[in-house]
Amino acid sequence: MSPARPRGGRPHPGQPEVRAERMALLFRQTPIAVAVTAVNALLMTALLLHAGEPRAPAWMLLVLAVAAARLLLARAWRRAAPAGRQVARWDLLGTLAVGAAGLAWGCGAVWLWPPTAAANRLVWTFLIGGMCAGASGLYHAHLPATLAFLLGAGLPLIGRYAAEGTAEGGIAAAMILVFLGALAFSVWRSSQDFAAHVRLRLDLARQARTLDAMTLKLREAVARHHGAEASLRQAQKMEAVGQLTGGIAHDFNNLLTAVLGSLALLRKHLPPGDERMARLLDNAWQGAQRGAALTQRLLAFGRRQTLEPTAVSLPQLVRDMTPLLQSALGGGARLRSDFPPALPPVLVDANQLELALLNLVANARDAMPEGGEIQVSAAEQTVPPGEAGGLPPGNYVALRVADAGEGMDEATLARAIEPFFTTKGLGKGTGLGLSMVHGLAAQSGGRFLLRSARGEGTVAELWLPRAEASAPPLPDEPPPGPAGRSGHVLLVDDDPLVLRSTAAMLEDLGHAVTEAGSGEAALAQLAAGIPVDLLITDQAMPGMTGLQLIEAARRQRPGLPVLLATGYAELEGGMPPGLARLGKPFAQERLAAAVAERLGGDRPDPMPG
Repeated sequence: MSPARPRGGRPHPGQPEVRAERMALLFRQTPIAVAVTAVNALLMTALLLHAGEPRAPAWMLLVLAVAAARLLLARAWRRAAPAGRQVARWDLLGTLAVGAAGLAWGCGAVWLWPPTAAANRLVWTFLIGGMCAGASGLYHAHLPATLAFLLGAGLPLIGRYAAEGTAEGGIAAAMILVFLGALAFSVWRSSQDFAAHVRLRLDLARQARTLDAMTLKLREAVARHHGAEASLRQAQKMEAVGQLTGGIAHDFNNLLTAVLGSLALLRKHLPPGDERMARLLDNAWQGAQRGAALTQRLLAFGRRQTLEPTAVSLPQLVRDMTPLLQSALGGGARLRSDFPPALPPVLVDANQLELALLNLVANARDAMPEGGEIQVSAAEQTVPPGEAGGLPPGNYVALRVADAGEGMDEATLARAIEPFFTTKGLGKGTGLGLSMVHGLAAQSGGRFLLRSARGEGTVAELWLPRAEASAPPLPDEPPPGPAGRSGHVLLVDDDPLVLRSTAAMLEDLGHAVTEAGSGEAALAQLAAGIPVDLLITDQAMPGMTGLQLIEAARRQRPGLPVLLATGYAELEGGMPPGLARLGKPFAQERLAAAVAERLGGDRPDPMPG
């Protein structure tokens, strides 16, 4: 009987697996079938010998030989582990072996058929019927093998009864034929149920695999979602901390401007010979300078420092910094640089990048108290559209600093770039080094990556956008300019300390100063007609910002020289090109140079916006 086919004439998708399962069942049942055959053959032979049949041993040897051949075939099947197209060949061999066993019984019954003993005939009939019923039970899933046995064992017996030509023989043949038909129908039903069961199991297995794949994808999607949420929370946290630290640093810069300005005037007017007072002033000056450096790091973390990005060659920058880096390493650690040829330049503030690299190398040194090698390298990177990570698509260069030190655990790595977080001892670190590097990378349009594991060292990568133009040679220090002429300065700042300190420094430089505590007050002074040669204004002021004041002042006094004094680049849209800026905190020397340039320049400032 041909296997069931769905509509369209094509086999069921699981038909090869069903055939393989049927064949496997056929060979697994072979030992039981052989054992039953051997026992029944021995018992029948003993009965025939008792009845005086000398040919019985020969028949028994034939039956046992067929049984032995079936065992050898089953053993070969187990060793071969057939798959694919081999299933059909082994299935055919198994069916033929079962058919041979049926023929041995059916032909034996005809050959050893007793001519007169009715009891022995009944024994043969019941024995053949029992063997057929047993084969139907053993091979219920394999219809071809069952039919082969039934036909091989039953048809000779039916033919023998029919050949007698008597009514009793015809009835016996018909009864045996009906019995075999019933067995065949029962096996056909069992075979169909077996096939349906196998297909159901296969479908369930396929659905389970599909469900597992979908579950895995869902878990990956949930993991990505959780990762994105964690990254967003971390970014929001760092943004909030950055705004807080940037605001504090800005206010602290105003205080330092007043402190540094007052200390500079005190040093300038200190009576000669007072060494004790000079030492105290020097200590105060150094403390204020350290505070200024600290606020610059805070501004860098908060991405509020003023940057002057240019095309920078990383190999050239590292070569120029090598003596400084070697000095920072001391005698324990070794520095090795490795840069590919024709590495494109990056767009970054060179001074801030030098400070960031110095911080990374110093951290690598501290991670290897027993010494070791620190590798500084770089490689081109490309971010394709749609890639996660927060970077816009484009070309980048990753500056890499790797050490083989102690490494960090997951908890430490998660907090490494937080401001003021440090694992160093008291007085050995501010906890702002990596924060500054992170802020520089973000403000420069790149990103900062840290990879580390306990006992496996740390890799720090500073991704920076690739510059389109080639890196210019590093400029020499400009010579100091002329002192410039004196003039009347309109000084605007909402902080009284900064206002008084800056006014005192300007007056000490020989300038006349008119003070204003707000933009509105400054415009009122201009409207009153006071002579003004230079407008110096803070940017972040309530009511009117410095840029708004400059625009309004230019409407009253076109071409008026201006100087914008600010603690960080808090200008939306960036600093207008060509507008002079004085960063806070500033010393009197920087203030003098900036004022001299404004008062002595022939080119007017561009209008902002």
